[in-house]
Formats: sequence, structure tokens, C-alpha cells
Amino acid sequence: MNITVQVPDGVCGKYKIDTFEITQEEADWNNVRASLGRCRMISPGIYKRLKRGSDTIMSNTPAEIQDHINFINNAHGRVLINGLGIGMALKAILEKDDVVSVTVVEIAPEVIELVGSTYTVDPRVEIINASAFDYKPPQGRHYQAVWHDIWDDLCGDNVIEMNKLHRKYARRSDWQGSWGRRECLMQRRHYR
Repeated sequence: MNITVQVPDGVCGKYKIDTFEITQEEADWNNVRASLGRCRMISPGIYKRLKRGSDTIMSNTPAEIQDHINFINNAHGRVLINGLGIGMALKAILEKDDVVSVTVVEIAPEVIELVGSTYTVDPRVEIINASAFDYKPPQGRHYQAVWHDIWDDLCGDNVIEMNKLHRKYARRSDWQGSWGRRECLMQRRHYR
């Protein structure tokens, strides 16, 4: 699956959206390291990414898209996404006819400024500036799918926050998931 993100390059505060290229040579070198279990496989191509300072927060590389495929496949009806990023998962689910509304909760106003207007042209999209932990959905609101994608890195410590969000939406959703949950659970078990 390929998801082309149409967000314009730009800078707002400590956040930056830019277009970057992974050459065949860079992909080959990375994939040698990936075969040793040190990182993920990547493909050459032109991509978009969101950076905070020098750290890449999100991109639309095939590996990143694969991380979101379960959510994209399960999204329908009323959807909640915690974390906007470059809007890659949002773009993918907006192409589905059975998605009737999407509420996106994003803590960083700079990210909303850089990315939000690309997606709010679709009347099904509402973007709210709030913490995923503090946001309170309207009383009685039920979601068919909820996706939590607020972490910069995969780490076993994220499991505590993932569990908190999963409990928060357990009765408010038919399906929910968190970015990298399986990997975080494996890391947590490994380091105990």
C-alpha cells in the first residue's frame, strides 16, 4: 500500500514537515542492518516526514504505513484518532466510503497548524487541540474504531499509557489499537 501525503513542507515552532528521498543505495545499506535486527526494512522513494528538532516523528514510508494497516482496515463509521502526525492514517481512512466522521486529538498546536488545513477541507474531519489523556468525548459518543498514535518511539514503557487509553475507550469503541503495541509489549516482557 502506498499513501501519498499532500501536506506542504513548512516549519512551525520546533516542528517541520519536509520531503525527503531514500536512494537505492541508502535503502540497501539500511536493509543490511535490518537483516541483523537493528532497524526496519525501507524502500527507496520520495516521502514526507514530520520532525521535531532533529527527530523524525512520523513519515509515510512503507514501513510506517505497515504499522497502521490494521487500523486502516478496521476503520469505519465514527472514528477517533489520538495523534495527527502528517495525517497519513487519516488520509487513508478518508478514502473509505464507510467512514462517516473522524475526530483527531492532537496535543501540539504547531502540528495542527502545519497539517490540519490539508484534512479539515473534508467535512467529516474535526481536529481538537488536546492531550489524548485529557480529552473527553461528548457524552454518549461511541466510536467504531479508535487509534492511539501519540508516541515518538517504540518502548516498553509506552505500554502503561497504552493500557490507560485502551481502558478509557473500552466501552466507547467497537475496536481500538495503538501504534506499535505488540512491539512495546514484547520489549516490556524482555526487559522484566
